[in-house]
Amino acid sequence: MNSLSQQLAQAYLEACLLELQALKPGNVHAFADGHGMTVQDFIRSAEVSSQMIAQPALTFGQRIFQAVEITQKAVSCNTNLGIVLLCAPVIQAILLRNENALQANIHAVIQASDMQDAEDCFAAIRLANPGGLGESPQHDVRALAKVTLPEAMREAQDRDMIARQYADGFAEVFASAGFYLQMRETHNPAWSATALYLNILSQWPDSHIVRKQGMPTALEVQAEAAQQLAAFLSLENPKLAQKSLLKWDKSLKEREINPGTSADLTVAAIFAGSLL
Repeated sequence: MNSLSQQLAQAYLEACLLELQALKPGNVHAFADGHGMTVQDFIRSAEVSSQMIAQPALTFGQRIFQAVEITQKAVSCNTNLGIVLLCAPVIQAILLRNENALQANIHAVIQASDMQDAEDCFAAIRLANPGGLGESPQHDVRALAKVTLPEAMREAQDRDMIARQYADGFAEVFASAGFYLQMRETHNPAWSATALYLNILSQWPDSHIVRKQGMPTALEVQAEAAQQLAAFLSLENPKLAQKSLLKWDKSLKEREINPGTSADLTVAAIFAGSLL
């Protein structure tokens, strides 16, 4: 790795580890495991994928596939597919060393991706085999890629928040990064990441919940997140929210609800925020 790649790998690793320090109800975090996975699974995933995702010589698609592949060999479960899908284009954009703004460069990377990038991406998704994946009448990832990534992601954007980032220029990621940086002015990094997660979950129905439990459940969780965020932001000492957040965490896990997409977006927003 060159020095830029090493810096990106370190920033990616730090974003992954910070997200685990945040109390994120319904997800795996330093306060509680969940959904058959442990904090150590995610730490190990962050460590091994950071060694691959910022390698300078990789194509966009290779960056996604090889980061997922090395993760699967290390932990044998899907801990970071969404994180890799969101962070790989950011890294690819920075490695271009283009003077344009980062968000514009990410859009350019996605638009310039070819059929091999799409197939590598589809292969990574098949390898990770995320829960609730289902089948799509068009551009199903279980088949060989027949269209480029931009076209496939545009078709999926209404049902998947990660696909929407590819389709709309990472608008939600960068908006969330701005919120996170604002929180950092008054909170420590871990509590800022907790607020970021609650903000994401309160703004958009979590597409992982939608896939597994349906839109009504996702909207119910979104409303609960808005209440938790309002309570959190009303406190001078965020630690006073810990009891309520842990109670909600227990409730979500008892209902087998996993807001995994919101956790992925949390990492991506922290990562993007650290690069702005």
